[in-house]
Amino acid sequence: MTLHWAKELKGIFEGKIPCDLLIRGAKVVDLLGGGILEVPVAVHEGRIVAFEELRAREVFDAHGLYLSPGFVDCHIHIESSLLVPHQFARACLRHGTTAVFADPHEIANVFGEEGVRFMLEDSEGLPVDFFFLLPSCVPASPLESSGASLGPDALRRLKGHPRV
Repeated sequence: MTLHWAKELKGIFEGKIPCDLLIRGAKVVDLLGGGILEVPVAVHEGRIVAFEELRAREVFDAHGLYLSPGFVDCHIHIESSLLVPHQFARACLRHGTTAVFADPHEIANVFGEEGVRFMLEDSEGLPVDFFFLLPSCVPASPLESSGASLGPDALRRLKGHPRV
């Protein structure tokens, strides 16, 4: 936590400054308790800061709507969707998926390291968090003919990326 953030929170909870957004009336999905809560949700600088009524710059009436944490897709081959990451993000975000762990095996079979780097670059700075596994066998078999290979040297170069 930064000093700026701590001062902001202190001001919010003392009632001296408003939070950015208060969501009222939503049915909040409680994944830990396993229930549905009807509580106000206070948001500041893109983060939930409280489940209580606080002063806010903006109030959103969410009666009849559900509010849940973002979903995580823990294994997908984005290429199978026939979309590139920035287009895939638009599709999955609509359904509540906010993080993806993808295996770029298919593009690696065609373009090798360059294909994996494309996936990393195209998924940068999106509202969905993309993380990539490194394919362990490209090509899948020595009997296959693919467009590229992904050997130990390429894997070593890629493994230093913060989203790998």
